[in-house]
Amino acid sequence: MAPQLVWIGLGNMGRGMCKNLVEKGDLDKPLIIFNRTQKRATDLNAKLPSGKSVVASSLEEAVSKGDIIFTCLGDDAAIRDTIATAVKGIVKGKLFVDCSTVHPDTTNMLAKSIQARGAEMVACPVFGAPAMAESGQLVCVLAGPANAVKAVIPYCKGVMGRANIDYSDQPQGKATLLKIIGNTFVLNMVETLSEGHTLAEKSGLGNDNLHQFIETMFPGPYTAYSGRLMGGDYYKRDEPLFAVDLARKDARHAMNLAEASGTRMKDVEVADSHLAAVQKHMGPRGDIAGIYGAVRQEAGLKFEN
Repeated sequence: MAPQLVWIGLGNMGRGMCKNLVEKGDLDKPLIIFNRTQKRATDLNAKLPSGKSVVASSLEEAVSKGDIIFTCLGDDAAIRDTIATAVKGIVKGKLFVDCSTVHPDTTNMLAKSIQARGAEMVACPVFGAPAMAESGQLVCVLAGPANAVKAVIPYCKGVMGRANIDYSDQPQGKATLLKIIGNTFVLNMVETLSEGHTLAEKSGLGNDNLHQFIETMFPGPYTAYSGRLMGGDYYKRDEPLFAVDLARKDARHAMNLAEASGTRMKDVEVADSHLAAVQKHMGPRGDIAGIYGAVRQEAGLKFEN
């Protein structure tokens, strides 16, 4: 008998991942979806193919009916609270799959609490922007017992993602450790682009000329982010693609891991100082790409280009 899947957490990434689970996951039972703000769940349910999903009225209801429970929440506190509530019920034999970006210590703690109740956990953070979640082009990183990872893999490459990084039989926290370190590459990319575009404008090279170089040398994410900076997307959108609060959470985790390991991530320290300026200027609308505005301000330019 095919497992009953549940999805908990409908942020920018979660909505796209749900869509692909429903459309490409070969499910023979409707996906049960739950979000703390129920309107997000009902709105998504209305957009998905008829009969392919249902909305749970509570977290407890969703977990009680599920065999494989996917979670994708914004920060450590949110996933800790969710799992603490979930395991109060009978969860023996269930499989929890956490796609949240959190500190590896949090991941390992969650795995222990879940296993203590007779259930299992796979960590499955993903790399990619919301547009990649929507199109099923994420990279899924899986860690946990091999038999549990095997049960999750059918929903990753070819459904929610384009590729898997498989850490079977390694601690669940290895997946989120990679995710945190990997996200510093994105942070540093935006910092480099922001500094480069600011210098291109101030020195007289021109942003268009720099963008032509980026397109030629660094197609893909660099070019996409360069376009966002030039077009003003970093301050114009109402809902951020990569919220500044979440970016700073990831930066704090990375700096904490570096300190605990006896090293430093000085690039991340610089980028985080710029993210603080984005928070101050834009509040919750701030996006990681807003680093460009912060670098511009330091150079005597307006935040908005």
